[in-house]
Amino acid sequence: MASTIIDSRIFGDMFSDARMRDVWSDENRTAKYLDIERALAKVQGELGIIPQEAADEIVQHCELSMIDWDKLKAKTEQIGYPIIAVVNQINANCRDGLGEYCHWGATTQDITDTAAVLQMREGLALVEQDLADISEALATLAQKYRNTPVIGRSNLQQATPITFGYKMASILAGIERHRERLSQLKPRLLMGEFGGASGTLSSLEKGAMETQAGLMKELGLAQPLISWHTVRDTIAEVGAFLGLVGGSLGKIAMDVKLMMQTEVGEVFEPYAPGRGSSSTMPQKRNPISCLYIHANVSVARQHAAALMDAMVADHERSTGPWEIEWVSLPEIFCLISGALKQTKFVLQGLEVDVMRMRANMEITNGLVMSEAVMMGLGPYIGREYAHDLVYDLCRQALKENRPLIDILEDHSEINKHVNRAQLEAMCDPVNHLGQAGVMVDRVLAARRGA
Repeated sequence: MASTIIDSRIFGDMFSDARMRDVWSDENRTAKYLDIERALAKVQGELGIIPQEAADEIVQHCELSMIDWDKLKAKTEQIGYPIIAVVNQINANCRDGLGEYCHWGATTQDITDTAAVLQMREGLALVEQDLADISEALATLAQKYRNTPVIGRSNLQQATPITFGYKMASILAGIERHRERLSQLKPRLLMGEFGGASGTLSSLEKGAMETQAGLMKELGLAQPLISWHTVRDTIAEVGAFLGLVGGSLGKIAMDVKLMMQTEVGEVFEPYAPGRGSSSTMPQKRNPISCLYIHANVSVARQHAAALMDAMVADHERSTGPWEIEWVSLPEIFCLISGALKQTKFVLQGLEVDVMRMRANMEITNGLVMSEAVMMGLGPYIGREYAHDLVYDLCRQALKENRPLIDILEDHSEINKHVNRAQLEAMCDPVNHLGQAGVMVDRVLAARRGA
């Protein structure tokens, strides 16, 4: 019976993605062990390091269907690691003792680390596709709402007008940076490990480096310059990268949650009958996906920190830090996969209420245009004096609950320089969107050119 959120039959597909769970499953992990042992035997047979007959026999028996899972579990608990248990079963299935050549010159950590790299390669391919899908959804929103005014918010207070397309494009730019980071990360990460006991391949009298090179070529991985058994920066880098991705997904979820508030009501998660309802309040339409995103990325950040702890390894084989990765790597990948899936769902079906956006800009009776008014009056009465004057008039507008434009028009120091029509132009949000459209276009152009 499942006991974690990730593997839960009820919650599993809300907190994670089934594809990512498959990547980090016992079956796939063990399949990777077998892939490596198969590739190692094949290469060593071709190099004449082990008898070709033994290589052929080992290759034939590195099959997941031949694994006895009960024996694998029992032996792993006895020894503490699963690799010997896997090798034992391969050996037992081979004829005439030819299986004794399995795992020739390797050590447990070689197989474990290389398998983890193969799993991360598969996991990152899923992340890469999800980021591309999210990028596409954000680009669509940025283009569609390029010129749609919405109030910008600073310290949760209304600030100055922006456009909703600008808001989406700013997040899109961050997602595009993640895609760039991932392409830069992969060459550093996707290298295997084959170093033997202390990393020097002392167990092989000949053909050591040739074996290492051939094994990595067979697996489609880079050959390391030197063993990295206890130098774990690349693993920690993956965690840091996924933590950064999670931060961006959390930003999306945070803004959507806030914009879904009853008093705001500018955007909504996609609607489905009953989704987000309350057990006691029939009127409720709660955010759902955003909540799971928030929870997932918060926990994933802790796992990223744990992977930093795992870097502090002792000598040439660590006593504990390595096992931190066994716990944290699968969970950070699975949690981020769930956050990515929920984010795609939100963005691809996001409901945008343009009329509510405009209405919300008007609830302050024009106060959100005070910066524009200050700058508009600056050439006539000086920017600093205009700032202080508009500040006082804003306080008056609040106290009297009157539109700012009426108070501006009535002021003698203002109406002798500008008329009502000019003030209306200053107070129209559409006239004060700055370079939002230009910036949206720049982000979209950069994305197309990538």
